Amino acid sequence: MTTKANLLQLLVFLLPVFALAQTATITGIILNSEESPIENVNIKTFINGTKTNENGFYELKIPANIDVDIEFTHISHKKVKATLNLNNGEVLEFNPILNVSIEQISTVVISGKKRKDIEGIITISPAVIRKIPGANAGVENLLKTLPGVSGNNELSTQYSVRGGNFDENLVYVNGIEVYRPFLVRSGQQEGLSFVNSDLVENIAFSAGGFQAKYGDKLSSVLDITYKKPTQFGVSADLSLLGGSLALETASKDSKFTGIVGVRYRDNSLLVKAKETETNYDPKFADVQSYFTYQVNDKLELRFLGNASLNKYNYEPQTRQTNFGTLADPLALLVYYEGQEHDSYQTLFGALQGSYDVNEHLNLNLVASTYHTTEEEHFDILAQYRLGQVNTNIGDEDLGEVEFSEGIGGQLNHGRNDLDALITTLEHKGTYTKNDNDFKWSIKYTNEDIRDRLIEWEVIDSAGFSINPPTVDAFNDQPYTPYEGPLAAFQNVNARNSTQINRLQSYVQWSKKSSIGEHDVWYNAGVRSHSWTVKGDDITSQSQTVFSPRAQFALQPNWSADMLFRISGGFYYQPPFYKELRNANGVVQPNVKAQQSIHLVVGNDYSFNIWERPFKLTSEVYYKKLSDVNPYSVENVRIRYRANNSAEAYAYGLDLRLNGEFVPGTESWFSFGFLKTEENIDNRGYIARPTDQRLKFAALFQDYVPNLPNFKMYLNVVYNTGLPGGSPSYADPYQYQSRLPDYKRADIGFQFVVVDAKKQFTSGWKKPFKELSLGFEIFNVFDNQNSITNTWVRDVYSKRQYAIPNYLTPRVFNVKTSMRF
Repeated sequence: MTTKANLLQLLVFLLPVFALAQTATITGIILNSEESPIENVNIKTFINGTKTNENGFYELKIPANIDVDIEFTHISHKKVKATLNLNNGEVLEFNPILNVSIEQISTVVISGKKRKDIEGIITISPAVIRKIPGANAGVENLLKTLPGVSGNNELSTQYSVRGGNFDENLVYVNGIEVYRPFLVRSGQQEGLSFVNSDLVENIAFSAGGFQAKYGDKLSSVLDITYKKPTQFGVSADLSLLGGSLALETASKDSKFTGIVGVRYRDNSLLVKAKETETNYDPKFADVQSYFTYQVNDKLELRFLGNASLNKYNYEPQTRQTNFGTLADPLALLVYYEGQEHDSYQTLFGALQGSYDVNEHLNLNLVASTYHTTEEEHFDILAQYRLGQVNTNIGDEDLGEVEFSEGIGGQLNHGRNDLDALITTLEHKGTYTKNDNDFKWSIKYTNEDIRDRLIEWEVIDSAGFSINPPTVDAFNDQPYTPYEGPLAAFQNVNARNSTQINRLQSYVQWSKKSSIGEHDVWYNAGVRSHSWTVKGDDITSQSQTVFSPRAQFALQPNWSADMLFRISGGFYYQPPFYKELRNANGVVQPNVKAQQSIHLVVGNDYSFNIWERPFKLTSEVYYKKLSDVNPYSVENVRIRYRANNSAEAYAYGLDLRLNGEFVPGTESWFSFGFLKTEENIDNRGYIARPTDQRLKFAALFQDYVPNLPNFKMYLNVVYNTGLPGGSPSYADPYQYQSRLPDYKRADIGFQFVVVDAKKQFTSGWKKPFKELSLGFEIFNVFDNQNSITNTWVRDVYSKRQYAIPNYLTPRVFNVKTSMRF
């Protein structure tokens, strides 16, 4: 009876492992006490095992999210044991030393999940990213479901975190900082995120209070790790929005690995569903690659490359937007002439060498270059009618503008060109001994940017040119003749050639210890950043800042699984090129680094409901900002004042409950409260452009009980309205209007034809390792969300109307995913 009970317990224990097929990877090189590789070391878990090759190298798949005991044995060496608990998809490098005659103590390796928890970092499964529906699916789409992260434009990959703007977020891929295009003005111009979801192995995200090893930004860190393949494989995704193809391979001796991804995206399905009728011809494509080569047991070389070409041709034709009230319905009817041609070409390459001096010391050298050439050329004439709408049901002219209250026109011209070359050389090191972990780096960056900015706008109402807001003389036509000179409503003409040299460094220390029966973890570090701005007609300016940071985590020895964290420090953001360029396009080299003092207090409470794991994460935060560089946001374009004339603050609460609401799937619910205000030129505090007061989001996965191969994915976001309803040129102290609340739900259905549990040995399904067919509905409830307003002046009533620019309506998409 006891044996049967034990077998039953073992089957219950193993069932979720095989059902979910969630695995992690442990890899490394096993050496002897003389640091020579050991061949034929047996590595064994309770379900599988492997051996080291002639170079001492091994790689082993283990179940994820559970404690796994691993034994390393060799006939002439002492046995080593390790206990690991890793995230799904995580890769851990573990290099034990096997002694010949000295008895070795079992090693307990802290879980990958727990390491991230104590650092206040959220980890996300790459498998979830590829399944969750969204108009712009990918890593950023999933980030917007997290508390503290907001994005009110489904066409854009940009996001703001805890009151910061889009430019305040760090993005790393395999430890290398990556950049976004400079000139993008609207979400529909964006094609592809830099991050290719097909290549991703691990995703880590911090919304504040991050370590000194991460760079100098004010808000967040997104840390992506690309795969090191273990075998040959091909995967592909196709949908009405484009497609992707990924190829991965590894040599027989595991010394060489490579993965290449190709993507193509066409946003026509989304853009042509908007209220503006257009001829739209987008071409967004890129190729990415990540290669590794193990030269010997100490030296590894890695290469990360990216080439992207985004072309955006846009020819608007007509638009009608109905607004107003039921008692007084109004409409804006616009006829367009002209077109826009944009092009963004990016080349990026990074070569990294990693050298293990010994079991304690690792040295890295990274050289990278980023080159972008960007063009925005447009001439668009918009002629409009503003009037009352026919509301007579049954009338053949129902919905048409039947009486014009105002007519006018607007001509926009642009010839913007930018060429940026960013070159970086960095040395990084890690030294670990006796539970002390030291990291350091020194990094040199050269930014060479050449920019031409030519934009002007002429507005005409009822045949009379409207003066720009900076002109004191008010144009009161047609009632009062205006005899002054005609001027463009907005006019920017600037040419810049700017070079910025940066020298950055950091050193940090962390240690895992205990206080009595309680586990504790410490981290402390400091960054320095010196930069010099020079260029044509620019007086060279140099500045230096120091950024101390610290973290402390405590896991009490309580019956309840609790983890407490506190982190903070001084965070600086030395100005990038965009922050140096004012509204007139002129570079201001004396702009100082913005400073933010972070304080973050958090708690993780892990528990079981229905015998399934759940975790509630709570964080409260406060940020005090000084030397703030004020800005305005129009769609996704940020315009800085290029001075340090403001101070600001942000505080809030973030809550996230995640777990297996449905057995075998991870879902979560997020809630965020934020208040952020700024004081510009001592005029008093007003809401910042990113004051996203309330946020609720849910990501839910489910399947049909009687049809487990039929799965559902739901992505819901609700954000209160952002300040941004005012014209871009307006004084923010006179306009504090907000956009309507952002409400959106995307749902996806997937039917799994082939997967790890459902393989075929004959027929047309035999070549597939995975195959699924899907159907998606974007904006299920067809909510009319708006990102900006078009401001139209009625010359008769002297009123300005804010006509919302709506985002995408309900859209249907079909997709298929496969892996060979």
